[in-house]
Amino acid sequence: MFCYQCEQTMRSDVQDGCYTDKGVCGKTAETSDLQDILIYQVKGIAQYAQLARGLGVVDVAVDDFIQFAIFTTLTNVNFTSARFVSLVQQAAEVRNSIKDKYLAAALLKGVEAEVPMGPAQFDPAADMDNILKQESVAIVNKDHDIIGEDANGLKMLILYGMKGVCAYSHHARMLGYRQDDIDAEIERILTYLTSNPTDIEDLLNQALSAGHLNLKVMDLLDRANNETFGNQEPTQVRVTPVAGKCLLVSGHDLHDMHQILEQTKDMGINVYTHGEMLPAHAYPGLKKYPHLAGNYGGAWQDQQREFAEFPGPIVLTSNCIIEPAKNYRQRIFTTGPVGWPGVRHIEGGNYKPLIQAAKALPGFKADEEEKTITTGFGHHTVLGVADKVIDAVKSGAIKHFFMIGGCDGAKPGRNYYTELAEKTPDDTIMMTLGCNKFRFNKEEFGDIGGIPRLLDMGQCNDAFSAIKVATELANAFECGVNDLPLSLMVSWFEQKATAVLLALLAAGVKGIHLGPSLPPYLTSNLLAVLVERFDIRVNGTAEADLEKALGHAVA
Repeated sequence: MFCYQCEQTMRSDVQDGCYTDKGVCGKTAETSDLQDILIYQVKGIAQYAQLARGLGVVDVAVDDFIQFAIFTTLTNVNFTSARFVSLVQQAAEVRNSIKDKYLAAALLKGVEAEVPMGPAQFDPAADMDNILKQESVAIVNKDHDIIGEDANGLKMLILYGMKGVCAYSHHARMLGYRQDDIDAEIERILTYLTSNPTDIEDLLNQALSAGHLNLKVMDLLDRANNETFGNQEPTQVRVTPVAGKCLLVSGHDLHDMHQILEQTKDMGINVYTHGEMLPAHAYPGLKKYPHLAGNYGGAWQDQQREFAEFPGPIVLTSNCIIEPAKNYRQRIFTTGPVGWPGVRHIEGGNYKPLIQAAKALPGFKADEEEKTITTGFGHHTVLGVADKVIDAVKSGAIKHFFMIGGCDGAKPGRNYYTELAEKTPDDTIMMTLGCNKFRFNKEEFGDIGGIPRLLDMGQCNDAFSAIKVATELANAFECGVNDLPLSLMVSWFEQKATAVLLALLAAGVKGIHLGPSLPPYLTSNLLAVLVERFDIRVNGTAEADLEKALGHAVA
């Protein structure tokens, strides 16, 4: 195996990347290699899908498969080798189906059919052992010595960004939202990656194209969530348990969350959110369920301790699953793209096994003292009081905005974001996106003229809110986004964060602080280019970075 798509990557003086029998995330070499082969095949599907589209043939089921298959390969999503063997075989069938439709359309229109090379011609073996022998054509760094480390690094930046794009798009599709232009652009960029591009300028432009694409996808997902469940609204969320039977829902997928709430109503089972599912409490269509009892626990990297202590079943709806410990392995379920060997997987939205487990397990014996946090400051809420925000900026009551967002993680350096939040002056506003907020979102930061100093805008799936707010404030002040008193302090971890970073760069945002460590596929040359063009800033200390943002020392 060789994998360096996430921040957990092994790093050494010799090589950056997980290349042993098991990745830091827990992914086996077999699973990693099968994922590479699946991605290779998906590029081949995209080659034929793009050709077919050029002749007026569009197959939504093909695009569904492309995006779902790619989602399964994100960090901490699916670790089940047998499932990937099945997906590899299914990918060959999907490729053949769109190939046949393309050839039929070409014959009907009297045009000579093209024969795309590379991934489009790949045929997998019949079993896992022989499929794994084919991995050499698909390993992510196979062209490193041919095209050079800089070009290969940019290819990976695009590919990993596209993984995030497909994950976000899949969430929207689960709610019935898709756009043909999005599907077409996903096909185009994946096909572009099959051409072994080497021109750095062109690769950079394609990376920005992936960013522009993700802006569309995040807009679509924002509309899917808000139009389906109502606009987010500020909501106090209980973070201490109440007595009774219970189950826990983690991940990002609001469609799954709604199904679980609907299937458990009037059953005496309290439903708790975990980690990335926290924003569910802010949507009227979800918080109307009285048995949505609160949020339990924090970010993904603490799940082994938190899941062990939870007295009910747990279901993972998307990333981020880590190896289930023995003391709760029998209580955990997966659904959608998620999987772990030996863990029960729920198909077709039928949550009866989860409900049965909740009824059988003890649940919480007593209420704990009530404590709450507030979420739900999406763009509809913030822009609804934009006049107050603008007046506060003009009067000097608000001096600066900080977007402290991104993924949390287990590696050292994440305490930077806690220190940053704690040291921001009282005349500044903090907006949060992503699970790094669990490091500081239970602290009291007060308010400025009734505007809370800490505005929880949701998870990475809600990143469009931050972009929308920044754009609208810039319009109100008749300036560019980069002229606002706004600093973005972003922690990256995996491929959804990569997609958001590309979206921010595509939107023209500069001066982003990125950390705690940089993606290993970004070579020193590429980093120099990003610093020059986009003023990307590597995290220093919280004090030094605050001083640079504010233009003065922080007391």
